[in-house]
Amino acid sequence: MVDKSFSSRLLDGMNYLLLLLVAAVCVLPFLYILAASLTDPQELIQKGFILIPHKFSLVGFKYILSTDIILSSLSVSIGVTVLGTLANLFFTALMAYPLAQKDLMGVSIIMKLVVFSMLFGGGMIPTYLIVKATGLLDNPAALIVPGLISAFNLIIMRSFFQQLPDGLEEAARIDGCSDPGILFRIVLPLSAPVLASLALFYAVGHWNSYFNAVLYINDNTFWPIQVWLRQIVILSQGGIGDSTQFGDDFVAPPAETIKMAVIVITTLPILVVYPFLQKHFAKGALLGSVKG
Repeated sequence: MVDKSFSSRLLDGMNYLLLLLVAAVCVLPFLYILAASLTDPQELIQKGFILIPHKFSLVGFKYILSTDIILSSLSVSIGVTVLGTLANLFFTALMAYPLAQKDLMGVSIIMKLVVFSMLFGGGMIPTYLIVKATGLLDNPAALIVPGLISAFNLIIMRSFFQQLPDGLEEAARIDGCSDPGILFRIVLPLSAPVLASLALFYAVGHWNSYFNAVLYINDNTFWPIQVWLRQIVILSQGGIGDSTQFGDDFVAPPAETIKMAVIVITTLPILVVYPFLQKHFAKGALLGSVKG
């Protein structure tokens, strides 16, 4: 092994230090939110900024889970995320597979229209009018249907399909397999990396989305958890718990404790799911981005 020079070691040390600083900037807000949600409310009020709580308390979590609002909104978010991600993958694959065929007429025109949709959109008001005209207002489907196919994800999946060997499809056709059979029995089983990557993109988008619910859903029983988080964090409406379950001497926790507890609840599911898809994430995204 060749010994590195002093300047090379110094440069490596500066790089490590810079990466540690960037990592700290990214991790510290999460640590603060987690610590604040687990800290006794009085200690949080006194100190303001806490990374290691001296007195733990789960009163924030107990309070916000004392009502059905958070649980019902979590069920809406989970349902929209799961069903929406499956629908996104299904329709994206249905559109990407024919566009990956070299002998299909009009592919270049359609792809130009897809790219055009990435650069220019109709806007909020035309989209609202379309959702209203299709009867999707106050319907959880309004959180899924308007963004059923992402142009960016479509291009990634199409590029991945184009890299599959042509011999697979030719052999399947010789055996009498139809185009839908080739897609669902051969192409998609071989596309696990790109499907996992796009599933993560779609799932995170559905889970974090709140603006569509604000626009299209007036009935708060269909609000996802992110809308309630917006109500609590931005509008400072912390009184969503049911104090009657804790006795007459119970004092509701301050709004800051409730905010931190709700943020943890809304962030935790994605943090739990991500490690299971992470091994496919980089591979799928890179494989699908080689060709344009």
